[in-house]
Amino acid sequence: MKAICSPGLNCYSCPAATTYCPIGAIQQVLLGIRFSLETGAYFFSLYIVGSIGLIGTAIGRIPCGWLCPFGLIQELLYKIPIGKKREVWPVLRYVKYFMLIAFVFLFPLLLTNDWGMGKPWFCKYVCPAGTLEAGIPMLLLQPDLRATLGYLFYNKLFWMIVFLVWSVSTSRPFCKTTCPLGAFYGLFNKFSLFKLELIESKCTECGACANVCPMGIQFNESVGSKECIMCMRCMKDACQYGAIDLTCGNLSLTANQRIPKKSRIAS
Repeated sequence: MKAICSPGLNCYSCPAATTYCPIGAIQQVLLGIRFSLETGAYFFSLYIVGSIGLIGTAIGRIPCGWLCPFGLIQELLYKIPIGKKREVWPVLRYVKYFMLIAFVFLFPLLLTNDWGMGKPWFCKYVCPAGTLEAGIPMLLLQPDLRATLGYLFYNKLFWMIVFLVWSVSTSRPFCKTTCPLGAFYGLFNKFSLFKLELIESKCTECGACANVCPMGIQFNESVGSKECIMCMRCMKDACQYGAIDLTCGNLSLTANQRIPKKSRIAS
């Protein structure tokens, strides 16, 4: 099963993992391309890029809102009633695109050793989900590995702690600022088969959707936003007027939402 890419950020090294992380898989392909070319083996995995492309085209960033374990952990930590809740600086939201372009695509391909082999830069130096899901469990299950700990582990442990502590005061900071898979899927949000649509005639611009959004966006002002993880809380929990609709192509999947909740209660 580990030959199959999961839709979400799922560390391959996690003892409980049954599938491969698409971000890790892309890096593994790219870091060996130059070595393969030099040895006469012309390999490139169209399956990996094609599979996450199909996922993005079909459901956009839905895996971020419904399938990501690290996203769930961040949301649980955010529920802790400690300190003042804050939003990330808008400019930090662009860091994840740098991570996608540089750490996932360019660095593994271009920064190689004498044999033409690169490194999985994002997985090796940054990914806090990998540290939490794989690094720490492996150390608990195999104590002998503790003797091999060094800079790389402590560097990733540092970033994991940063994001977990940050999650107490800010909703989903890793998703907003750093996750390259979310950056990739977000590019498809406006064009995916499944998406949320705004019924402008029913929208009162009350702002209730922004109050429940874990990504800090106001749906009626940013329909199809790359930041939207399609958790659908704006539609299910906030909008009282049936102004948000889940569609598949041009077909509405939530026709009952077109009836304002207040009207249903009154009837």
